[in-house]
Amino acid sequence: MKTALVIMAAGIGSRFGGGIKQLAAVGPNGEIIMDYSIHDAIEAGFDKIVFIIRHDIEEAFKEAIGDRIEKICAGLGVEIDYAFQALENVPEGFSVPEGRSKPWGTGQAVLACKGIIKEPFAVINADDYYGKEAFVQLHSFLQGYTPAEPGKLSMAGFVLKNTLSDNGAVTRGICQMNDQHYLTGVLETSGIEKTAEGAAAGGKTIDVESLVSMNMWGLTPEFVDLLDAGFVEFFEKAAPANPLKAEYLLPIYIDELLHADKAAIARRTKNLEAKGYLVRKASPNDRRSQLLYPTEKAESLKSSKAEIEAEFYEYLTSALPADEAAAFAATLHKLYTASKTESRAGFPHFKQATEGEAEHAE
Repeated sequence: MKTALVIMAAGIGSRFGGGIKQLAAVGPNGEIIMDYSIHDAIEAGFDKIVFIIRHDIEEAFKEAIGDRIEKICAGLGVEIDYAFQALENVPEGFSVPEGRSKPWGTGQAVLACKGIIKEPFAVINADDYYGKEAFVQLHSFLQGYTPAEPGKLSMAGFVLKNTLSDNGAVTRGICQMNDQHYLTGVLETSGIEKTAEGAAAGGKTIDVESLVSMNMWGLTPEFVDLLDAGFVEFFEKAAPANPLKAEYLLPIYIDELLHADKAAIARRTKNLEAKGYLVRKASPNDRRSQLLYPTEKAESLKSSKAEIEAEFYEYLTSALPADEAAAFAATLHKLYTASKTESRAGFPHFKQATEGEAEHAE
């Protein structure tokens, strides 16, 4: 099965050379960290590499590493592709806040791969060293991918003490797991430093034997669609609170998925089963597991809802001349678009108006 390695390199500075940590030579022949990651991934079995970069560094990036890696991979039958992260790539109906200068974080970076990724894939940072065994384990997991289980994801865990730096603080996702070693939460923690006792962040001691995330994930192509939906929710809730600095981060989004209200989901699922809209079937890969599928009754709703809406709309406009009906439809569309734009932005104009009225009343 084809598997891809996605390398998040959009954070590399626009000036290449001294001081750019992702391109600092660490090997005897001038190798950089990405060289080692790509080498280890190919040896583990990955046969597609996707670089996530920015348009403004494309030429310099290819000159510094991209063209060289492409030549090597051509002889090995490994595909190379590029995805581009851009500040202006926001969900429909939203706009970039005035004064915002940086893209929207690692979640948006992976979302840039939509349309490029069609196979299970691993995601890594450009400037972290992971080691060959991590790629071997992740590749082995991804080989078990099936479209019937799109939510079966994985994360490579690393012992915290092995990931600390002698040169300052680091950011790591502290992992929580259950007895079966399934991930139950990721607490994104910044400012973790080495101490005489082990490690600490913000004055609080952290167990150095803790497993942490270094943004090395095993994901499915369907996950990109989930990420897309989450990006809309991010703009509806998080971005308005901090428009210049809010970030859509991959580990935080995955943590939110892990903490979804499972009890509420279970109740809704049971209700839909009772009404004949969902049915459980044994997983083709694990007979102990069951998967949910829509029934014919559920599938029929897709077309019936659209048909009912179309008939009702036709009834409403039947008394209007064609030109008036067209003008009415155009007006409704304008109102709908304005309403969605205002809602997704957190109702800034409405708040401004009501605040002004309150001040006037005082």
